[in-house]
Amino acid sequence: MVPSGTEIVSALGCSRRMVGRSHACDYPAEMRNLPVCTEARISVETTSAQIDAQVRHIMRDALSVYRIFATRVRDLQPDIIITQSQCEFCAVSHAELEAETRGWLGREVRIVSLEPHFLADVHGGILHIAEALEVPAEGKSLVAAMKARADEIARTAAKASSRPRVACIEWTDPPMNAGHWIPELVDLAGGREVLAAAGKYARYLEWEELLAADPDAIVFMPCGYGLKQTGREAKAMTARPGFAGMAAARNGRLYITDASQYFSRPGPRLAESLEILSEILHPELFHFGHRGIGWDWL
Repeated sequence: MVPSGTEIVSALGCSRRMVGRSHACDYPAEMRNLPVCTEARISVETTSAQIDAQVRHIMRDALSVYRIFATRVRDLQPDIIITQSQCEFCAVSHAELEAETRGWLGREVRIVSLEPHFLADVHGGILHIAEALEVPAEGKSLVAAMKARADEIARTAAKASSRPRVACIEWTDPPMNAGHWIPELVDLAGGREVLAAAGKYARYLEWEELLAADPDAIVFMPCGYGLKQTGREAKAMTARPGFAGMAAARNGRLYITDASQYFSRPGPRLAESLEILSEILHPELFHFGHRGIGWDWL
């Protein structure tokens, strides 16, 4: 029921045990052949301002942003359902599933719920899923590999002559910072996040707050957006009063990312997300080949 969970199952070597997925689970590519068990109640092919308005309207009516296809879930008869309890905007919640699955399936089902705030929580979620799938060794191996890649980047980034001040933007209209594990990734990549603290929820920003922070670099990573859509939204944001006067704009250090595939998914590909940030912040030290796929200049 959550893309990061699907990616974790695959990375653990258990793809063949998957019987269904959410509408957003699109990686690895073969997962797209599985039956889809959810859909969004909102239109995502629109501007960030319009999406924000739709979500606010739905939440005001105490509805979930997502609809579950109960009949399909019942027909698939899963033994384990993976979801999240961190963000009601990101995927079907644990509470919603817990309240409904007994009625759908007529039996107990194990619900594995992810709630990552820090990188350590992401690693813990991988171990949790590995334990549920009875492949604990594979879970430990995957986490160890992710940590090793992060440690190597951090050691190299420590050699940089400077640590740019960075603002990561998770939403453009209204503007929001990027919280949770993102400040940790920035730190590992050799930067200093100026608008968020590790482990904290993303929050709405006052425009004057962003201007006052005056970051050296701005990385746009709107949740759920690919490169093309992020580019459109970021360009609209740069037209706002005062933006051109910030150091990041004056120095041409404005970047767009495919957050839908990387930063917004707290799973194995956070390792690639860290590589993307390291390429952005310290191109003199890193070249992983992610430009044009995971990130680009605005």
